[in-house]
Amino acid sequence: MTTYTGHTDAIPASRVIGTAVYNTAGESIGTIEDVMLDKTSNGIMFAIIGFGGFLGIGEKYHAIPWSVLDYEPSRGGYVVPFTKDQLKAAPAHSINDLTGTDGERARDAAFEYYKVDPYWN
Repeated sequence: MTTYTGHTDAIPASRVIGTAVYNTAGESIGTIEDVMLDKTSNGIMFAIIGFGGFLGIGEKYHAIPWSVLDYEPSRGGYVVPFTKDQLKAAPAHSINDLTGTDGERARDAAFEYYKVDPYWN
């Protein structure tokens, strides 16, 4: 499907990974480290946002429901409607936790914490 700007809704994961993430106050939250795909619904389960570390040491990974990420061209990154405090208190995971049990445990925890309507119901 083509958008009003002439672009399609499709975007390669390679363009998303590494993109900066900000909150609505304009504070840098981190970057998109990866995206988890739901093979059964052909959708995106969540984005994996990494923040809080330095050179990969002490970094925490958070599952953020894809539907709450809004790309902001003027910032060159995605904006989420959460404060830094909300994000710091969010469930944090290792990469293995995020991909274990097909990511469902991390997905469910993220959607519950951020109070986002589940796409899979």
